[in-house]
Amino acid sequence: MSTLLTYISVSEGKIKRSSLEVLSRCNELAAQHGLKSAALVVDSDPSAAAEQLKKYGPDLIYTIENPIFKNHLNTPLLKALTTAVEKLSPKVVAFASTEGSKDILGALAANQKAAPLADVSEFELTDTGVKAKRPVMASKIISAVQAEGPTVILTVRSGSYDVVEKAGDAAIESIPFEFSDDQLKITLKEIIGAAGDKIDLSEAETVIAAGRGVKDDEGRKLIDELASVLNAAIGASRALTEAGVYDPSLQIGQTGKVVSPQLYIGIGISGAIQHVAGMANSKVIVAINKDADAPIFEIADYGIVGDLYKVLPPFIEELKKVKSN
Repeated sequence: MSTLLTYISVSEGKIKRSSLEVLSRCNELAAQHGLKSAALVVDSDPSAAAEQLKKYGPDLIYTIENPIFKNHLNTPLLKALTTAVEKLSPKVVAFASTEGSKDILGALAANQKAAPLADVSEFELTDTGVKAKRPVMASKIISAVQAEGPTVILTVRSGSYDVVEKAGDAAIESIPFEFSDDQLKITLKEIIGAAGDKIDLSEAETVIAAGRGVKDDEGRKLIDELASVLNAAIGASRALTEAGVYDPSLQIGQTGKVVSPQLYIGIGISGAIQHVAGMANSKVIVAINKDADAPIFEIADYGIVGDLYKVLPPFIEELKKVKSN
């Protein structure tokens, strides 16, 4: 029976929500088409993540274990994925669209002679492959794309599907794999995290995004306080990262990170199309801006027209009261 294989991204022992979204979609398609849905964990210690996956409904769980996977390195990961694909011969290999998956998508597709589809927002199975929708031109246009072949490899935008828990007792099977450090041509010396990036922006349930209206330390303090109250990740517009107000790794948009939180609050952000491309999949969008004609209000579920320096202090105090009750 053909298999839909989902690669499960794990960071510091935690499964990324975006991978569970993709797995949930593959579970759904497998049930519709009489196929098997399988999950693959590649990690230095995949056991805990594999056990967690049982409550998300895959039919099969595969693991590849090696100390080399303590940090993301393209060469061993590509070899591990190649090993898994050659062993399982899946109809589809699906990834969450992340920096890591973008690094290896082309190489994996090339060495498997498989058809790749990158950064899709929807996908369906066809008799001969996969058809999908893909946002282009800063999400102004949705293109219809299709790939045919015995194996299709695709990456899926975060927030495209909901995570669905489905209790099960999938068997866990280890795939043999060997790799040594002397096979590496490039080595990883150090990982430097972004200052203040306490919560993974791409995975956050709540995101506070600061725009050009946040113009000084007072504004930053209000952003930090609001993020603290809501346990939210902080992002920023391109204008603020280029000005050095926030670290470039916190930029949201076409040339930054794509976020899909349950709640997005844009503060002092006008809503230029380049920024919207990075947050349009947010479930609930709240905008605070003193310009009533700002484009962000066209996509916002809730909007407050006003000076953020006057709006945020009482807004934060009310949130504190709600939380205390």
